[in-house]
Amino acid sequence: MGWGASGRNGGQVIPGLKYDPDQLIERYGQERGERLIDTSSRNADVVFELIQRHAIECDAQRHGWLQPAATQAGIQRIESRAAQWAARGVEVEWLTREACAERLGTAAYLAGWRDPRAGSLNPLAFVRGLARAASAAGAQLHEGSAVTGLARQAEGWRATTARGEVTAERVLLCTNGYTDTLQPGLARSLIAANSFQIATRPLSAEEGATILPRGEVASDARKLLFYFRRDAAGRLLFGGRGPFHDPRDPTDFRHLISGMTKLYPALKGVEIDYAWGGRVALTQDSMPHVHEPAPGLHVALGYNGRGVGMGTHLGSLIGRHLGTQALADALPLPLTPIAPIPLHGLQQLYVAAVIQYYRTQDWLER
Repeated sequence: MGWGASGRNGGQVIPGLKYDPDQLIERYGQERGERLIDTSSRNADVVFELIQRHAIECDAQRHGWLQPAATQAGIQRIESRAAQWAARGVEVEWLTREACAERLGTAAYLAGWRDPRAGSLNPLAFVRGLARAASAAGAQLHEGSAVTGLARQAEGWRATTARGEVTAERVLLCTNGYTDTLQPGLARSLIAANSFQIATRPLSAEEGATILPRGEVASDARKLLFYFRRDAAGRLLFGGRGPFHDPRDPTDFRHLISGMTKLYPALKGVEIDYAWGGRVALTQDSMPHVHEPAPGLHVALGYNGRGVGMGTHLGSLIGRHLGTQALADALPLPLTPIAPIPLHGLQQLYVAAVIQYYRTQDWLER
């Protein structure tokens, strides 16, 4: 439980999706767009309500999300984003350069905004708390029993594992960045890109006094963004893109240490207690996908870096309606066919090309 992205993510609980409200309406139309806006706006609410309801001890904090920009082009993007959410009743806060420096502890950014709906948690503790709550409610949880075969039978679905078989009326696949070949074409509908993180040793009161002093989480407006927060022990957790392969040695994390010390020069040489990586499921349209490839078989995945909030909320909606005629109507996302990405076998080249393109865009904006 929690071995994959659900336990290794950045612990940032951010509402919304990759697209801003106006973009969602443009892409999906007024009715569907508004449903997506309303649902994604409540992502953080669902997470923190679950934590409270089941008394999950996971260092949950709800002090907001800061998105700073280092370029004028970045400022224009986040000004529009903040204005769109403000128009929908969110009490956003605009941050000048001076306010950004005070809230972040770095002078690297020109301006930013704060979304008060967001927060943070210890992701592994959160998923273990959900597992305990599910078990207490009567769910049977089985670890170390990967499904190696899935076949439709007269009585439902037969899932085959190395230890035996399970027959079920309904099956839900939620494998995200760790999707394999169990469902034909599914793995080829995603790009499983790596996101890497480092965590410093606990900072002293003096070292950490100015770094995110109000407890917000942060991710900047760059194309190749950095995301960072403090944990309960006072560490600075700092994340960003990783190479396509899983971590192999300390050199894989040098770009994060370099990025961290550019933002916080005083931390140069500080000990790194932990370094790790995990796969993020990226979709071609940057939206989560929900599929029903066969009766009784559903798929939900592809959160594009927003899985803590959107994955939890979507899972809650599916859980309430799975197996009912109301499922499609209850979901804000349409049920779509599985569509493999063309030339998916070249995904390493895709990712490398996109990273280079984004790096160039960030450089040009500077």
